[in-house]
Amino acid sequence: MPTAAALSAVPALSLSAAQTLIEATAILAFAASGLLEAARRRLDIIGVCTVVALAAFGGGTLRDILLDRRPLFWVAHAEWLWILLGLSLLAMLFLRGRHFEPTERAIQWPDALGLGLFTAGGTQLALDAGTPAIVAVVMGMITAVFGGVLRDIVCNEIPSAFRDHRPYAVCAFVGGWCVVAGERLGVADWLVLAGAAAITFALRALALLLDLRLPTWRGD
Repeated sequence: MPTAAALSAVPALSLSAAQTLIEATAILAFAASGLLEAARRRLDIIGVCTVVALAAFGGGTLRDILLDRRPLFWVAHAEWLWILLGLSLLAMLFLRGRHFEPTERAIQWPDALGLGLFTAGGTQLALDAGTPAIVAVVMGMITAVFGGVLRDIVCNEIPSAFRDHRPYAVCAFVGGWCVVAGERLGVADWLVLAGAAAITFALRALALLLDLRLPTWRGD
């Protein structure tokens, strides 16, 4: 018969595995968005690696600094630096214009996937740290949004999260509250993370497909 201690450890292990899977998939999705943006800007290898790293790690690094989590994710998992470096080098060697068209539209889909995954993972990590629900949701938004913001700033653009007027951070905000609600209702941890990521992605996808727009500032 399993002991009580062993049984209590199963949910934690399950949550840890789900968080790792979410984080890894989100890093790859945002790295792809950074790679497409760097290709669109015709950057050199240093520029490509920088943009890819900022897109993949920027939001999570800011979250970890605000939550005082040490070591930072990419410091504790240095293998990701090698993976992204290899991805950047292979892309520059083999991908050409005839293989894909690195337009803003192409960037939107890996960006939307990363938005959903990072929202779910970031919110859950903040809840694990004991933050209030609203703080956890904001941390999820920061994790999801600021990698793309830093990517666009380095590429000398007003961040798309601020200028295209389609719901972006709003989708992350809703997804973060889905994580909070799922945890309060006692839903399985992996299902909460998967569901919140899917809802966030679906909201962003609908905003893109239906061209939904947020109200803009109207002057005199």
